[in-house]
Amino acid sequence: MTSVLRLMAVAFLVASCGGRDHSPPRNLDDACALASERPAYLRAMRDTEREWNVPVPVQMAIIHAESRFDGGARTPHRYALGVIPLGRQSSAYGYSQALDGTWDEYQAATRNRRAQRDDIRDATDFIGWYAAEAQRANSIHPANARELYLAYHEGNTGYARGSYRNQAWLIAVADNVANRAVMYDQQLRTCGRR
Repeated sequence: MTSVLRLMAVAFLVASCGGRDHSPPRNLDDACALASERPAYLRAMRDTEREWNVPVPVQMAIIHAESRFDGGARTPHRYALGVIPLGRQSSAYGYSQALDGTWDEYQAATRNRRAQRDDIRDATDFIGWYAAEAQRANSIHPANARELYLAYHEGNTGYARGSYRNQAWLIAVADNVANRAVMYDQQLRTCGRR
């Protein structure tokens, strides 16, 4: 085997071993199954609940709405004339779909410059931090999944202005987040994980 082929084989082996699995769990409609399949997710969310007072089911519902638990989730590409690529719709990335600027604010505020949006611990901590900001700015309780999601989506300034009021689709998504948080809460209580 030539040295070039050997080098390529070693590089491929290292690359395949070093990555994290960002794929979503199999059953996103069952909080107990999700917690069993990915216990690290539940540990991260419990830590966030202790730190920021955001209930685990609320975190789960927000992540479900934002990325369907896909750590590598990105917004779709935009195209001009249907064929010319213009880049992505936004800089949203990871489990929490945090935008670049908001993620930078989070990293500065928490002094966690190593935080990564495709790391479930960092993503849940980001949601907790954002909930604390929403409570401070708009008096939204961290357990109020509907209002928290509206502020999360529109930003605290947009929420305060009521920018969501004329967006029926967004209100429907926020209602779904609230319903899913209740469903996840009931499921977690049933299987003894709450």
